[in-house]
Amino acid sequence: MLRARSKNGPALAVLAGLLVGPNAIAQEKPKDAAAPAQAKAAGAAAAKDAKNVPDAPKPRVAVFRMTGPMQETPKEQVFNFGGETGIPLETLVSRMDKAAKDSSVKAVVILLDQPAVGSAQVEELREAISRLRAAGKDVIAHADTISGLGQYALLSAASHLSVVPTADLWITGVYGEAPYLHRLLEKVGVKPDFMTCGDYKSAAEIFLREGPSKEAEAMQNWLLDSLYDTQVKRIATSRKVSPELVKAWIDSGPHSTEKAKELGMVDAVEHRQDLEARLKQQFGSDIVFDRKYGSKAEPRLDASSPFGLFKFWGELLGASRPAESKKPAIGIVYVEGPITLGGQAASMFQDAVAASSSIRKALDAAAADDTIKAVVLRVDSPGGSALASEIILDATRRVKARKPFTVSMGNVAGSGGYYVACGSDTIFADETTITGSIGVVGGKLATSGLYDKLGVTFKSYRRGQNAGMLASNEVFTPGERLKMRSWMDEIYGVFKGHVTAIRGNRLKKPIDDLAGGRVYTGKQALELGLVDRLGTLHDAVKHVAAQAS
Repeated sequence: MLRARSKNGPALAVLAGLLVGPNAIAQEKPKDAAAPAQAKAAGAAAAKDAKNVPDAPKPRVAVFRMTGPMQETPKEQVFNFGGETGIPLETLVSRMDKAAKDSSVKAVVILLDQPAVGSAQVEELREAISRLRAAGKDVIAHADTISGLGQYALLSAASHLSVVPTADLWITGVYGEAPYLHRLLEKVGVKPDFMTCGDYKSAAEIFLREGPSKEAEAMQNWLLDSLYDTQVKRIATSRKVSPELVKAWIDSGPHSTEKAKELGMVDAVEHRQDLEARLKQQFGSDIVFDRKYGSKAEPRLDASSPFGLFKFWGELLGASRPAESKKPAIGIVYVEGPITLGGQAASMFQDAVAASSSIRKALDAAAADDTIKAVVLRVDSPGGSALASEIILDATRRVKARKPFTVSMGNVAGSGGYYVACGSDTIFADETTITGSIGVVGGKLATSGLYDKLGVTFKSYRRGQNAGMLASNEVFTPGERLKMRSWMDEIYGVFKGHVTAIRGNRLKKPIDDLAGGRVYTGKQALELGLVDRLGTLHDAVKHVAAQAS
C-alpha cells in the first residue's frame, strides 16, 4: 500500500553528477605530428556520433481510455490476460502529467468507455486535464454515450467534446434512493436491534424504519444540493455558459447527440474513425496514436527461442517486485475500502479493504525510510472498525513526528475514514468528497424468528453473564443494552476528543453541533473547519514536497 514518487530536485542533482566524466591520461605527442592524426580522429568521431544521434521522437497523440471501476491504490499490471481492467486514478493522472511535459505529444484524446468514476475522482481528472491544456495541449474527449452528470462534468473539461451519431446523453441530474427493510424483516421473523451515537448516524435506519428520520432526510438534501450545485458549476465553467443554462440542459434531458450539438452541449457529432481522420489532417498523416502512452511495457514471449518461456516467466515475476530506489521521494499510503482489523485481504466481492495491520506496517516503513522525505495518506473509505481506525491514526502520529505528513481525501472519507485522517495538520478534500460522519453505530439482527419459520432450532451454552451479548438468536437484554450503550458512548467520546484536540479552534462550531453522525461534502467541511483546503492528491503531494525541501 506504499507508493513512492521521486521529486525533481534530487534527479537533477544526479544528472549533474553524471555529466562529469572520468579524467583521461594519455601520452602527449609532438604538436605537429599529432595535428593530422587528431583531425582525422575528430572527423571519424563526428561521423560516428552523427550515426548514434537518436532520431527525434515522432509526433504523437496520447490516447487514454477510461473503462471499468477507477480504483485508488496503484497496482502492478504484471500481465493482462485479456480482461477489462480500469486504470488506477494516480497512475492515470501521472501518465497525463507526463504527456503535459512531453513536446512530442501534440494532442491528447480521452475515450470514455463506461467507467465507474466517483465524484471526487472527476475533480482530480478535471485538474489533470487543466494542466494538459495549460501546457498548450489540445484535449479531445470522445464518447459513445454519456450516461450521467458526473461523466459529462468530466468530459466538459476538455477543449473539444465529440460523441458518436444517434447516441444518448443521459444528463438528467443527480438521483439517489435508499431501501428500507423493516417490514420485510418483520415478515421473515428477523428483529433489528441497533443503537447510535448521534441522531444523524443513519446507517442502521435501513433495518429499523420504513423511511428516513427527519435528520437523515435533512442531511440527504443538504448533500445532494451541494453535489448538484458543484457539478453544475463545473460544467458551466468549462462550457463557458451560465449555471442557469446548464440547469435548463439538465431539466430538458435526456438528449440525442444531434440535439445536444444544437444546444451547445457538445462540439461535434462524429464516429471514432472520423475523429482520427480529423486529427491526421490537423497534425499530419504520420502522427502516431499512442494508446499505451506512459504505461509500462508488459513482458513478451519470444516463441522463436527454446529459452523464451523461461525468460518470459522471469520477466513476469520480476515485474511484480518493486525496484529498490535510493532517491528521495514522497510516500503515498492508501486507505481504500472498509476499514478492518488485522491483515484481512479483499474478497471476491470487495475490490479493496483497508486492513489496519497492513496500513500500520506501510506507515511505519514510510516513517523509518530515510529516502522518503514526506508522506501523504490518501483516504477513500466509508469507515469500519473503530479499533482499526485508532491503530491507523496512531501510526500516522509516528510518521508526523519524523517528517512532513498530510491527508488527501478521495470520494469518501467518512466515519472511520475521517477518524484516520484527523491527525494531520493539513487535510485536503475535493469539493464533492463525502466526509464527516463523526458518530458510532452498533447492533445486530436477531434471527431466531426466521429460523423458527424454517424449522431450525438452536441450543446455546454460556459461561459469563454477557457471553451471549452478540449472539444472533435474540435482541439485547436490558443489561446487555446498557453495556453496549456504555461501550459505544466511550468510543464516541474518544472520537470527538481526537477531533477537538487536533482541530482546536479551526472548528467553526462546537463539536456536538458538527458530530452526531452528520455527513458533509468537502466544500461544506471546509466551511465548518473539518478540513483545511480544497485540492487534489496532486496538490497534497506538492504541499508536502514543499515542506520537505
